[in-house]
Amino acid sequence: QVQLVESGGGLVQAGGSLRLSCAASGRTFSMYAMGWFRQAPGKEREFVAYISWRLGSRDYSDSVKGRFTISRDNDKNTVYLKMNSLKVEDTAVYYCAANYNGGGTQWTVYPYWGQGTQVTVSS
Repeated sequence: QVQLVESGGGLVQAGGSLRLSCAASGRTFSMYAMGWFRQAPGKEREFVAYISWRLGSRDYSDSVKGRFTISRDNDKNTVYLKMNSLKVEDTAVYYCAANYNGGGTQWTVYPYWGQGTQVTVSS
């Protein structure tokens, strides 16, 4: 079982920025694909961003493309999500996820999850 711990969430005004962090305990962190997902009350969990373990492959949902940036620091066993130009509709609990066998945009693929961090964007 891989342990993932998210941090960096909080309350921010629309147009502001936050950087989320996800710290992993696995020794082979560099071999895991990592994803960020979010879920608002009463809504389905949705894909936000994904980064592969090799070649720097990245993917984003259309709703965050151009505003969010996913990155990873394998030496620190940490993946980040930099969020700029935040909108009220970005309000959700953000979850970090890991998959040793590959990643993708579907949350059902990821076996390891953090507890989530709340992001609230006010108008």
